Amino acid sequence: MDLAEIIRGIGETVSAGATVKNVYGEPVTSGQRTILPVATVRFSFGGGGGGKGGGGGGKVTARPCGVVEVTPEGARFVYFRDPGRLAAAVAAGFLLGLVVGRISRR
Repeated sequence: MDLAEIIRGIGETVSAGATVKNVYGEPVTSGQRTILPVATVRFSFGGGGGGKGGGGGGKVTARPCGVVEVTPEGARFVYFRDPGRLAAAVAAGFLLGLVVGRISRR
């Protein structure tokens, strides 16, 4: 098995699981409203070989990021905010403000 075949096999295996359906499931319809799930899906893989052996591996990360709400009036995207990221951004801004404040006092 050559390196190209190894990488192709890993890519096919990893990408087979990288679907929005695996994160959320099917779209949901209630009355005239349909909710379509949206997810961020990332995958990476790598492989290598040398001599008489070779190998590789891969990783897939999928997380919900929002929904598209479809009604007779139109469609809109509803983004799921990540409170952890927001808290980290606020903390980073606070720390940056402290550092800039101390530097400007000198």
